[in-house]
Amino acid sequence: MSRRPFTPKVVAANDLLDGDAVWLTANDSWTRDMGAAELIEDEAIAEDRLIFANAQADRVVGAYLVDAEATEFGPAPVHFREAFRTRGPSNYAHGKQAES
Repeated sequence: MSRRPFTPKVVAANDLLDGDAVWLTANDSWTRDMGAAELIEDEAIAEDRLIFANAQADRVVGAYLVDAEATEFGPAPVHFREAFRTRGPSNYAHGKQAES
């Protein structure tokens, strides 16, 4: 059985205190803007970054790798689920949705 080739990823999680979706940046901080996330194009580096994210249990929960693609505005989601997460909670307008 052959493995699928590695595709670019970002590390996503949820902020521990407010629950917002956040993404890991290249300077080891968390951002609510996926376009500012670190786009990882190497599988070994992606695994290392995920380990780093999971070690930050005092800041985030549920870290995982997300398929992403490079755009002129930074990384962008490939799948609907992640595109949906970039817009914030859907149950009522608060957080990112209240700002728009």
